[in-house]
Amino acid sequence: MSTVPKLQVPSIGIAGSSQRFPVRRIFCVGQNYAAHAREMGADPDRRPPFFFSKPADAVVPSGSRLPFPLRMDSLHHEVELVIALNGGGVNLRANDAASLIFGYAVGIDLTRRDVQAEAKKSGRPWDMAKGFDRSAPIGPLAQGMPPSQGAITLTVNGAVRQAGDLREMIWSVADIIAFLSTYVAVAAGDLIFTGTPSGVGPIERGQTVRGTIAGIDPIEVTFE
Repeated sequence: MSTVPKLQVPSIGIAGSSQRFPVRRIFCVGQNYAAHAREMGADPDRRPPFFFSKPADAVVPSGSRLPFPLRMDSLHHEVELVIALNGGGVNLRANDAASLIFGYAVGIDLTRRDVQAEAKKSGRPWDMAKGFDRSAPIGPLAQGMPPSQGAITLTVNGAVRQAGDLREMIWSVADIIAFLSTYVAVAAGDLIFTGTPSGVGPIERGQTVRGTIAGIDPIEVTFE
């Protein structure tokens, strides 16, 4: 008789606490900064946001050394503000969003860019471009409401690649939560990556990638 596997719930650290935040699902907002939308060949006019997802066990903590992903030739970085929810619902109003937020962190949406480009060209899903193993490095969660402005940057081996400000987001955190809840029931344990500024680019083996947002613990990972 086969043994039923015992699985652990993925989790991320909470700044200043020994407790950990359990991760239920990860949602990501595409092209939420105008300059990034333009560099990806899209019109940054205020269109309704679109979403993709990553598996919960894609999270990895700061300080990790990561094996290079399989079956791709172009790994890209995208630094983002990440929101963690402690409640949820469906068809929420933006005004209700604040009561659902547990905290926030800085994360990196790792992307197999060549796999994504081929999927777009062929009209196929992006799953293997976005939802692969260890594709969601996230720093420790700060508890409370996220900032609506402040510098967001990413460096590779100390050289600045991405630099923007949270005020440049097309859709606010409250808008994102409300709009997402018209597609699915959001719930406690959900993480939401809120989009990246311009400057996304390649990562090579041996490089260290560091993402920062003013006032938040950074995320830093090295690729082997």
